[in-house]
Amino acid sequence: MVGKPVEALAPGPTPGPAPGTAKSAVVRKNGYDTATVPSEQTSAVPAGQTPTAPAELSAVGTEQILAEMLADVAGLPEVSADSHFFDELGADSLVMAHFCARIRKRADLPSVSMKDVYRNPTIHSLATALTDAPQPSAPVEPPPAPLPAARTSLREYVLCGALQLLAFVGYSCVIAYITAQGYEWISAASGVADVYLRSVVFGAVGFLVLCALPVVVKWTVIGRWKPREIRVWSLGYVRFWLVKTLVRANPLVLFVGSPLYTFYLRLLGAKVGRGVVIFSRNMPVCTDLFAVGDGTVIRKDSFFACYRAHAGRIQTGPVTLGRDVTVSEATVLDIGSSMEDGAQLAHASSLHSGQTVPAGEHWHGSPAVPADSAVDFRGVGPAGCGVLRRAVHSVLQLLTALLVYMPLAVGVVGVMFAEVPQFAAALEPGPAALTSWTFYVEALVASVVLFFGAIPVGLLIMTTVPRLFNRAMTPGRVYPLYGIHYGMHRAIVLITNRKFMTRLFGDSSAIVHYLRTLGYSLSPVEQTGSNFGTDVKHETPYMSSVGTGTMIADGLSMVNADFSNTSFSVSRTSIGPHNFLGNRIAYPSRGRTGDNCLLATKVMVPIDGTVREGVGLLGSPSFEIPRSVHRDSTFDQLKNEQELPANLAAKSKHNVVTMVLYLLVRWFYFTWFTLLVAVTAELYTSLGALSIALGNVLLLLSGAVYYVLVERAVTALHPLSPVFCSIYDRRFWRRERYWKVPNETWLRIYNGTPYKNLIWRLLGVRLGRRVFDDGCSFTERPLVAVGDHCTLNAGSVLQCHSQEDGTFKSDRSSIGAGCTLGVGAFVHYGVTVGDGAELAPDSFLMKGEAVPQNARWTGNPARPVGRDTGEQGR
Repeated sequence: MVGKPVEALAPGPTPGPAPGTAKSAVVRKNGYDTATVPSEQTSAVPAGQTPTAPAELSAVGTEQILAEMLADVAGLPEVSADSHFFDELGADSLVMAHFCARIRKRADLPSVSMKDVYRNPTIHSLATALTDAPQPSAPVEPPPAPLPAARTSLREYVLCGALQLLAFVGYSCVIAYITAQGYEWISAASGVADVYLRSVVFGAVGFLVLCALPVVVKWTVIGRWKPREIRVWSLGYVRFWLVKTLVRANPLVLFVGSPLYTFYLRLLGAKVGRGVVIFSRNMPVCTDLFAVGDGTVIRKDSFFACYRAHAGRIQTGPVTLGRDVTVSEATVLDIGSSMEDGAQLAHASSLHSGQTVPAGEHWHGSPAVPADSAVDFRGVGPAGCGVLRRAVHSVLQLLTALLVYMPLAVGVVGVMFAEVPQFAAALEPGPAALTSWTFYVEALVASVVLFFGAIPVGLLIMTTVPRLFNRAMTPGRVYPLYGIHYGMHRAIVLITNRKFMTRLFGDSSAIVHYLRTLGYSLSPVEQTGSNFGTDVKHETPYMSSVGTGTMIADGLSMVNADFSNTSFSVSRTSIGPHNFLGNRIAYPSRGRTGDNCLLATKVMVPIDGTVREGVGLLGSPSFEIPRSVHRDSTFDQLKNEQELPANLAAKSKHNVVTMVLYLLVRWFYFTWFTLLVAVTAELYTSLGALSIALGNVLLLLSGAVYYVLVERAVTALHPLSPVFCSIYDRRFWRRERYWKVPNETWLRIYNGTPYKNLIWRLLGVRLGRRVFDDGCSFTERPLVAVGDHCTLNAGSVLQCHSQEDGTFKSDRSSIGAGCTLGVGAFVHYGVTVGDGAELAPDSFLMKGEAVPQNARWTGNPARPVGRDTGEQGR
């Protein structure tokens, strides 16, 4: 909790001073004397390194001031300069973040980051690190202040929202007209064979129209994308939004990883070389600015949109990749970044604007720096995958879509309306069907059978079909892309990664049984009731292992498949016992962590060097931190053999009720959807295709209202508030219910529109005027405050909680007016960001940090620009 004093642990032996140094400082507060006896040393740090104290402030003076400040922040009467912050003083990262913020407010002290604290965990070592650096040859110029946020008038804001709504209604009308004509034509068929043939023809025509429309609109409305700035909510932004929405709604996006996907990018103007493979669903928008050389591979969960939102402006710019480049999982490529031939970028890394990876070099980190060793991030050798194989694969994909999926999607609905009595009655003129209680009872029964029947059927398919495919896969063997083994692997990925199921069973005792049934290898399970969160994914569950006593928060991605532009292989990914993994972690098959590790949120898991054990890892590239601190063991007594069974049983009962509510909420909405379809069919006789368009609009609006009411109902009796408790505390169980029962995924359709701001306010967010949200996520809406004219980029997250082992912590976070959160940026709990500040792409702002006004922070963990970041500003 913010402001909660940290009690010092029982003092242990304190190491003596290093040879050649004087005795370290001891500071006493609240009536105690202060004394210092070190030797004086004064120096400065060159650009890009840790700034130093002013020349007149000696090491001894720095020690004294730092010790006094830490004693005050931590609520301790005495701080020895040789006492370890975490092991002896009992501090944690939240306390030390407040300590760093306090230091940054002093003009006579050098700025200190959390990375400095972890590397120098005593007052003496920290003061020495800040003063024992060489004098720079020239003064360090401060980085330029962030660009002020562009302001938009209320008139432009309202006009933009109206035009966006009009575009959606118009698109719905076009689709409704085509759909109505097609279904009438299919319903007039005689016999199953005729229905199938007409479904194929109509499906093919509809598929081509949906694929061609975004391309035509892009070239008509935009032409060629060029580097430029577009003020958000302006008419120019409406054009940008229209093209962005359509190109990402194209059915060809579903063919990610296929040559059809790169073919689609070429149609949109991208310069894509031969043999390029892209596995990320985050497709580029400004495609004319996207250039990729032959043989390059871009892996999943990467961002390379060729635009970013910054200070109320859309900035477009190039992303350039040479030949044979490897971009690993969970990476961010900012505009103006590039990689030359043969370059590689590690997982959980990013390239910021202006960064270039030279030819043949391997970089990692956020922002990326040259890797210490020439580790191969590609991880798999080449295989035979020529033009013919790629062409045959593409043709087979199209035939499967046109001859199987489209007839199923189109023909089944057509047959249902023609043959099922209830729907056939609805198509007849007159209100008889909709005024009969029998109709509604039968519709209710049908929804129950369809919804609740699909769950066991889905589980049966998920646990049988992929196992058959897996029997043909050999770990470590290199397979060519686009062959039978590739098809089986993609089927395993598709079938076993069902978010509905993971969210249903996650954050409960049932998740370990579900994952085991899928194929996970879980050592003898130490049941905690929170072994896994609600968001876990993998390439293959049969190559995924998690050790005894390990707990994993949301956002784990088991990367147990490696890809090149011609080949792939699957390998076992093993997470050791008694680990704790934070949020948003991509864990590769070559991960070098063993027993009893803490992997912090967004950490880059190392794949080289010694196996790390008994330590924590933070950042990208990662560095070691303490495995645990005193605060995280506050509730350990609740996990002993005497209390755990009762606590676990009580938690499981609460979680079962939460799972039932999760199902009921979604079933009720499914029932509403079924009735809405019936009403649309009834109105079709009088309104024609317009009834279908109105049904689409009503479904969109009713979904927003419904899930807002659901979330409000969940928090009505127990509003969200800051909390520090055990995972066996009822307050934590209620928070799990809040995460599970409502549904926030529907919000994505409102990204980049004024309507999302309205919905955020209805959900409890304290949101300022004319905030631009291009795809940000708030995990605890009532605990978030965002100021006027802020800019929130795609993939950014404000998470107002943290779980470490059995301890749960939550607090409010506040983002000032005119701030910018970069693409993929992650903001932890208890954070304050001053007005006009900027958080760079892929940054991780740790809990308790205080970012000053008009500051620019970057990195994982985030620190001011120019401090060990490789940047001096733009």
